[in-house]
Amino acid sequence: MEPKAMMDITLVPHSDPIDIGLGSSEKPNTVPPKRKKTMTSVYLKYFETAPDSKTRKCKFCGQSYSIATATGNLGRHLNNRHPGYDKAADVVTSSVPQTPPVVVKPSQSQSKAPQLDYDHLNWLVLKWLALSSLPPTTVDERWLGNSFKFLNPAVQLWPAEKYKAVLHEVFRSMRGDVKTSLGHIQSKVSITLSFWHSYENIFYMSVTGQWIDENWSSHRLLLDICRIPYPSGGSEIYNSLLKVLKIYAIEDKVLCCTHDNSENAIHACHSLKEYFDGQKVLPFCYIPCAAQTLNDIIDEGFATIKPIISKIREFTQELNASMELSDDFIQMTTAYQEGSWKLPIDASSRWSGNYQMVNILCKACKSLDSVIRKNEDAIENRVMLSSAEKNAVTIVHNYLDLDSFHKTTNDMCTNKDLTVGLALLFMDNISEMITTCQKSCHNPDWLRTCAENMSQKARSYNTQVCNVFTYITAILDPRIKTEYIPETINLESYIDEARAHFIRNYSSPHFTSSLTNGYRPQDIDEGGGGGNISFAEEIARRKRRGSMSNSVVDELTQYLSESIVPMQTDVLDWWKANSGRYTRLSNMARDFLAVQATSAAPEEIFCSKGEEMGKQKYCMPHDSTQSVLCIRSWIEAGMKLKFKSTEIDYERLMELAATVASDNSAGKSRQESA
Repeated sequence: MEPKAMMDITLVPHSDPIDIGLGSSEKPNTVPPKRKKTMTSVYLKYFETAPDSKTRKCKFCGQSYSIATATGNLGRHLNNRHPGYDKAADVVTSSVPQTPPVVVKPSQSQSKAPQLDYDHLNWLVLKWLALSSLPPTTVDERWLGNSFKFLNPAVQLWPAEKYKAVLHEVFRSMRGDVKTSLGHIQSKVSITLSFWHSYENIFYMSVTGQWIDENWSSHRLLLDICRIPYPSGGSEIYNSLLKVLKIYAIEDKVLCCTHDNSENAIHACHSLKEYFDGQKVLPFCYIPCAAQTLNDIIDEGFATIKPIISKIREFTQELNASMELSDDFIQMTTAYQEGSWKLPIDASSRWSGNYQMVNILCKACKSLDSVIRKNEDAIENRVMLSSAEKNAVTIVHNYLDLDSFHKTTNDMCTNKDLTVGLALLFMDNISEMITTCQKSCHNPDWLRTCAENMSQKARSYNTQVCNVFTYITAILDPRIKTEYIPETINLESYIDEARAHFIRNYSSPHFTSSLTNGYRPQDIDEGGGGGNISFAEEIARRKRRGSMSNSVVDELTQYLSESIVPMQTDVLDWWKANSGRYTRLSNMARDFLAVQATSAAPEEIFCSKGEEMGKQKYCMPHDSTQSVLCIRSWIEAGMKLKFKSTEIDYERLMELAATVASDNSAGKSRQESA
């Protein structure tokens, strides 16, 4: 087939073309052909009978045959000229459709009134299932099919089994494109891990890759969704993760893994590091998720007031569901001047919802009490709070400085440059806040206990990120450098180790190929003469290596000696603009700045968005989890949906539907005016 740029193509899935548009309830405006005899061959639907009933013409290419031609010959014509249609005997019961054929758009002189194949609708439904993370069994809902048939009785949706089979084939096709994309990467790749259980009690792991290309554009792509077999421990996670890396052939490109802080994930990452060390590839490290750590710290702070928060949440859910209660609440907050509240109020069980529940009690206490008293018959006494409960929430809000926690999480969710260095800055500030709370003599014992538990979580995080690779990643953020590195990680030995790492892995002009293949620069024979070199050449090589080492050290020293840039600076844009000054250091930055501070997007951990995504994952059946979730991620990343080797041209499908609908509407108008 010619390249897409040389022809205008459209999908023609397997069903009869119908000369009406989507949404029309009219029947096709065609005259049934006269036939000399009744024939039931499935091939006949692809041929038009001439008005004189003497010939049949192929709907695709116009080839004519005598009316007496055997249907077997018609099948051979389809097999030779239009592969796929000769096997489309029963599109409803077949498990996997043939590759959707493509046809060249006819020239203006040959073009007829546009026709719409109703099977196009099934491809649109398939994309809807993927982007909405819905299982294929959704289409078996009787009233969904009835809704389409209400618009047009000719509509026939595929059965769920066929959608499932097509989704699996689309997954395989698109995964090939993902592998090809990863094969072209010249820099290092960092991965992140996320875990969850489904309603079938199946344990899953998602593996996502991140890298920065030569144009300093950041890329994030889901690699796979893996079922972790029983007993779902560190060993099983390690084996599944290594399998994914081998499928995509990126074992020698992985620099770092960010995990979810679980013991099993840490064990798996440790085993992966041992494997890489044994293979003698470039160094590998793993770090905990900053967002998940912060969320765990907050949970420790809320430990004693969770029952109180649950009461407030129950009231808020009723408030959101009742127009009467909502109006009362708005009126009361206005009367008491207790702020402006946006309804519905976030009542999720995530940090954003918990923070909102505490805010209602602390900042709209009078309004809350008034609404409950006014509607006590409907609300009952179950959400009434005692003075001690109100006081406990107020203490937590004030002494733990929850507003600062909220500002931190909000910045983490909205900052598009959440580098490891910036995350360390946030976490260091959180540690200082917790320390202040611990030292306060006014706090009750139960709050000091909470603060101590929070401090333990923070110390555990600091211990895990305290290594030279995290240090390198942090200082390569021009907003951070060494000025904002926490004391726990800003060790004097690390700067020397960082320089040694630069010299060892980035001093050679051949470092790109050496990184890709897993060799050290010093392993490369510069002269190409093998072992037979003169003593003079050996001295010359040593001089050249020393010169390159000094150059690298000079780049690092110069970079760190310059002032940090403002926090609003785009980090990748800064490195793109300054890569000419730091030719080798910029390549190191491209590798290390791809290391992720969080294992999942912070809004998935802190906000109600994560709750919705969690529900979708929980409800997805095992036979569709991998294909549906991966296809959704790949489409959102800009990849084209493909079936086998054919790209599904959804834009063309929608254009065709719009054109047919427009022509049908115009035809109706002409008939009505006549």
